[in-house]
Amino acid sequence: MASKGAQFRALLKEPGILITPGVFDGYSVRLVEQAGFKMGAISGAGVSESRLGWADRGVMTFEVNLDNARRLADCCDNLLLRADADTGYGNSMNVHFVVRAFENAGMAALMFEDQVWPKRCGHMRGKACIPAEEMVQKVKAAVDARRDDDFVIVSRTDAAGPLGVDEAIRRLNLYAEAGADCMYADALLSKEDIAKVAKNVPRPLIVNMGLGLRSRSTTPLMSPKELEDAGVKVVSYPRLLTTAALKGMMNVMEVFKEDIVKHNRVVNRTDLQVGFEELNDLMGMKTLDDIEQRFAGG
Repeated sequence: MASKGAQFRALLKEPGILITPGVFDGYSVRLVEQAGFKMGAISGAGVSESRLGWADRGVMTFEVNLDNARRLADCCDNLLLRADADTGYGNSMNVHFVVRAFENAGMAALMFEDQVWPKRCGHMRGKACIPAEEMVQKVKAAVDARRDDDFVIVSRTDAAGPLGVDEAIRRLNLYAEAGADCMYADALLSKEDIAKVAKNVPRPLIVNMGLGLRSRSTTPLMSPKELEDAGVKVVSYPRLLTTAALKGMMNVMEVFKEDIVKHNRVVNRTDLQVGFEELNDLMGMKTLDDIEQRFAGG
């Protein structure tokens, strides 16, 4: 079987845009795989928020991120994963070991960005970027570090907001020359900027669709077809499942406080909760039963 990196490269050569939902935990990765998607994008923000309870402001460490990625890869058989390594957790030497670690953890691709550390979510204000030349050296170190030449290195720039879209394009071209396989332009502020970047970079372009026009730092929402027509090859939805999960928990907590705590009622809200059997089916109970039965009896 082809390596995971080679499988991702094959998807990039297929016609049409590749849709990659954001994943962050066992629930989300199994749901995305069950739904038939070929690839999931691990959301660094989602991991920080769900595992640590802190916003995406550089609180999460390399070890926490890597451990989470490894666990996600271990519980899905057919879903390719792209990990988010923030800024690479240091200089070019650190990037070398970060790439090795995520490749060994079962990823198909690894993304890292040109923000200063501590980084922040790409759609937050106050971002700053390291010099482009420093990021170029990180890209070269990443390309050199991978054991499988098909392991995909994704170079992300956050320059569009603080430095302008032309600087974002210049940087992405430098990163491509350094050997990056895919480009990722974060927080582009208009449909025109998305099309401009896609037209002027030499590698497949990835963009994300977030929470809509809620601030000046948020990319406008576009359909996959609109993005494809603009020249985008991959679209990710990093906060689709994280925000949906949080909203679901907020909704059920309101019911819990009102009906059970306040009024002492017995309530079974099947409209707000997944059933026991459905939960077990999703979480691999059949596989566990099969393993147990095959080796039962001594």
